[in-house]
Amino acid sequence: MTEKKRVGAVEYEHVGSEYLDDRQLDRRAGKMLIWGLGVGYVISGEYFSWNFGLDAGGFGGLLVAAILMIGLYVLMIYNISEMATAFPHAGGPYAFARRTMGPWGGFAVGIAAILEYVLATAAIAITIGFYFTALPCCDSMPSILGLAPVAWIAILAYLVFVGINIVGVQQTLSSVLVITVIAVAMLVIWGVAMLFSGSFSTDNFTNIAPEGGNSEMFPFGFFKGTLAALPFAAWFYLAIEGVPMVSEETKDPSRDLPSGTMLAMWTLVAASAVALFIGVGVGGAEELRLSGNPIPQVVQAAHDGESTFFWIVTLVGLSGLLASFHSIIFAYSRIIYSLSRAGYLPRALSRTGASHTPFIALVAPAVLASVLVVLYNENTSAVGNIVQMSVFGALVTYVLMMVSFIMLRRNEPDAARPYRSPVGVPGAIIVIVLSVLAMLSSLAYDVPGAKFGVLATIIAIALGLIYFAVYSRHRLVAEAPEEEFAVIARAEAELDAPQDKTGSPPQATP
Repeated sequence: MTEKKRVGAVEYEHVGSEYLDDRQLDRRAGKMLIWGLGVGYVISGEYFSWNFGLDAGGFGGLLVAAILMIGLYVLMIYNISEMATAFPHAGGPYAFARRTMGPWGGFAVGIAAILEYVLATAAIAITIGFYFTALPCCDSMPSILGLAPVAWIAILAYLVFVGINIVGVQQTLSSVLVITVIAVAMLVIWGVAMLFSGSFSTDNFTNIAPEGGNSEMFPFGFFKGTLAALPFAAWFYLAIEGVPMVSEETKDPSRDLPSGTMLAMWTLVAASAVALFIGVGVGGAEELRLSGNPIPQVVQAAHDGESTFFWIVTLVGLSGLLASFHSIIFAYSRIIYSLSRAGYLPRALSRTGASHTPFIALVAPAVLASVLVVLYNENTSAVGNIVQMSVFGALVTYVLMMVSFIMLRRNEPDAARPYRSPVGVPGAIIVIVLSVLAMLSSLAYDVPGAKFGVLATIIAIALGLIYFAVYSRHRLVAEAPEEEFAVIARAEAELDAPQDKTGSPPQATP
């Protein structure tokens, strides 16, 4: 029987060196691959779903929301970079929260992050299906095995990109970089072409009919419109916080992680400005507010029909979706791998194959997300609801990560910090306030299913915590990198404890 050691409310098992031997990762990533991963995580947000923010808040509401989200993400990325270089573990958000808030906080962050990434891949997969079925070669594709074209195309995307991720991290990150460069280049070409198309007009910013005496810039009201648009503004930048999950596969985390991540963030700020201003200026807020493929639709509006450039943008625009899809599959696999390796999730999920990739952690979530895709009813607004669910999970992690940052600065002021955030605790507090504000936006966006989706996300997090309370907290792995410090700290405390008359330290109370 495996010996257990109790530390506070959890119990650890010693599993031996062969356990970690079966769970090895390779260090292959440098600054440019990290930039590619960071931009790749997010670039699909510039190609779809941001436009639902027009439906929620009009152009003015989405613009103000985007400015707030830029502030949130820039401040957060600075602070995350400090924690990532101090604790370069594959768990990323989970590892930070585990260090400062203990196993309960770490697991809560981990579950919320898994929901964020898995739901994000489902939304992107469905949109990939939309883009494909809009191509002239694919607009009358048949159903296969009872699955509509959008559904089976989405599932095929999972098969292809999960397969690439299984082959190896070098192949994954290199292919992400190539696809990301294509996606960014296409967005720039699209922006220049549309700006000089002769169709750009600031009148298109305000062509949504105002409600209840509101202004044309804020047709649904300033506060309500801005609040409702926050999740879709966040979609411009969502998932960049996942870059630290490549920590254990980075050649020099202390140097490459901060610089690569910040370069990716500012690239995305520029890309979002191109998509928002040029997209709405040419395509019109009213016309784009519920579009399933807004970037190609803008070209269609500029050329009064489906020109050759429309089909090029549609085809190449898929690269943006594929880049994020590919990258976020990588992200969810690494956090599941890390939680599984430490015993929070079933340990089989962290096994790595011959190419040192966590193949089960890649496949299992893809299967679950594919079920969601099949249940999806080809209603464009359903994508918006999945986006809201993903963003809500992300916001939970943002709040807890920034609480972790504050606690780290307070409790471990002398901890080694290869990189130190210039915004510090004040920046963390601002991120927390903006994140909570964005959480409240689920009450302001009045679309069928939106509130239920957020409630389902909360229930999923709660069920995860129940699983931890009942089962996995009694089976954590002492040798996991994120857990070793807790076991060592407890052992040191026992050595320093006063001895009783028998020469043994007093027994710790469970």
